[in-house]
Amino acid sequence: MTQSGSDVRSLQGRVALVTGASRGIGRAIAIRLAHSGAKVALNFLNSQPQAIDVAKEIAEIQRSQPGNSDVMLVKADVSRREDVFAMVEEVESRWGGLDIVISNAAAGGFRDLAELTQVNLEAVLRNNSAPVVWLAQAAAAALAKSEGHGKVVAVSSHGSRWAVPHYGAIGASKAALESLVRHLALEYGDQGINFNCVLPGIIATEAIASMPGADDLVKAAGERMMSGSRTLVAEDVANVVAFLCSQDSDLIQGQTIVVDGGVSIRI
Repeated sequence: MTQSGSDVRSLQGRVALVTGASRGIGRAIAIRLAHSGAKVALNFLNSQPQAIDVAKEIAEIQRSQPGNSDVMLVKADVSRREDVFAMVEEVESRWGGLDIVISNAAAGGFRDLAELTQVNLEAVLRNNSAPVVWLAQAAAAALAKSEGHGKVVAVSSHGSRWAVPHYGAIGASKAALESLVRHLALEYGDQGINFNCVLPGIIATEAIASMPGADDLVKAAGERMMSGSRTLVAEDVANVVAFLCSQDSDLIQGQTIVVDGGVSIRI
């Protein structure tokens, strides 16, 4: 696991909400924020046992830290606006505010556009694109009151820019996500809230493993990286997210930061 040694970007006392925090990149982000001293609310929908495991790991991290670090679990379907508002209210009620929101939860089956139905497309957009809007609406008042800047970071994917087999609808939803983040920055930025995206490279998470041809995709991405012997892992993405949640990133606004070891700049 790649963690920061002396964490100069401390998030001590900050309150963070991470959606889809029970596994993969969401799990890595939640743990990384906890290492930086944040109180972390772990959102899940169907993966409660995994979310409990993450909460236990964070509780262990926080036992060695000074201050009022804490962790909580909150079940919500982030594709439903009313669920998101209730979730944010629950976090604020427990900790008196909210400083950081990570929009990571995503869903959608891998299928060709030729086989896509209206229901399929609407479900993917509802699960992958819309949640960042509901999170912004629900959390804006609290984020604007945050000491320093409030932070919203969304997790995108290479499908927003590349044509990937069986990935058309998901890729479109991620492109929409990046556009929504830019427009949220336009609308809310003057309130002292930063909106940015992180676009991870191909990482062998459970989500990627369910893709047709996943092993070949991960291998090809690894061969195209330009980072010496380093391989890309979820913790590398989490470190960039932690930076975007810190005061060091206050003047980074409406951007999509690519973390892929250089794969996307090659022809």
